[in-house]
Amino acid sequence: MMRKPIKHSVTHENLLTLVPSSPFRQVDWREIWQLWPELAALDTCPQDPIHHAEGDVGTHTRMVVEALVADSDWQGLPDMERTNLFWAAVLHDVGKPAVTKHEDDGRISSRGHSRVGASIARELLWYAGSPFAWREALCGIIAHHQLPFWLIERPDPNRMAIETSWRCRPDHLCIHAKADAMGRKCEDQQSILASVSLAALTFQEANCWDHQFAFANDESRVAFFESEDRDPHYEAHETFPCTVTVMSGLPGAGKDTWIGKHRPEYPVVSLDLIRHELGVSATDNQGQVIQAAHERAREHLRAGRDFVWNATNVTRQNRSRVLRLLRDYGTRVEIVYLEPGPNELRRQNRDRPDAVPEAVITHLSKK
Repeated sequence: MMRKPIKHSVTHENLLTLVPSSPFRQVDWREIWQLWPELAALDTCPQDPIHHAEGDVGTHTRMVVEALVADSDWQGLPDMERTNLFWAAVLHDVGKPAVTKHEDDGRISSRGHSRVGASIARELLWYAGSPFAWREALCGIIAHHQLPFWLIERPDPNRMAIETSWRCRPDHLCIHAKADAMGRKCEDQQSILASVSLAALTFQEANCWDHQFAFANDESRVAFFESEDRDPHYEAHETFPCTVTVMSGLPGAGKDTWIGKHRPEYPVVSLDLIRHELGVSATDNQGQVIQAAHERAREHLRAGRDFVWNATNVTRQNRSRVLRLLRDYGTRVEIVYLEPGPNELRRQNRDRPDAVPEAVITHLSKK
């Protein structure tokens, strides 16, 4: 399904005013549904009647939000946390229209809608000017909103609970999951609610109910995520031959400026510079550029020199290859992510001598 252009007139302040201040205040669905075309699309998106006998995604979304607003746990949260969970509920299934399929057996599926929905919500809220930390907490809920339904069935729910605590706040995730279960018509609703309760107990037993699991140090955390059999309580040694700063940000985000100000003494492995040296366009095959960059990085790594890796790196997939290389050499890695607002980003890009086409920035921003 093709996504319609994002409505740029929505502001974060608009969003704050539409959150009910009490369970007795009506949710203004007319105003909310007019914010973005992505919400209107939910009204014509079907769902599998076995899990959603209430009907389309729009109907389910409204039921979830109403259930959330009526929940005493939600009502007891601080204002910004209530606001965050309210909009997470509004947007939690915004990815369904893009992935919903009618299967050969007559069932309706929407595999991957949580991940897609988090990406869509991130872009919507970026244009709205929502604060970074607030937005990412919300997108973390959307990306993992189904996890409490099946956490207890996984081979190692305790490990998954610890991992999840570093991606979203578990107590908020379970408040949302309870509302998600209440905001539907299905025969197994009580079973779903029981699974959410068991997930809550798992998070509590893993000591990460309302905060990130506390690792002994950063290296212990990174090593835990790298190895499936790693003891989360093991304290890793933090002795590194060098530190590598990995830049991340859209074209025009100001990565070169940041390096000049904060790492002026570091040598820089720059993919843009290597492309220029090799005469390779940003739209050409990048294999030769990546190979040359990795070889330059290895020279610094073998010498134990601190340096900067400067590239766009806005997706986990793009970062993964260079991070594997750096970790193989036992380096300390710091990722510096830069994100100006959309208007400032495009202005800074236009001011660059090698400005990237607007279409490329739009494409990358959706990643």
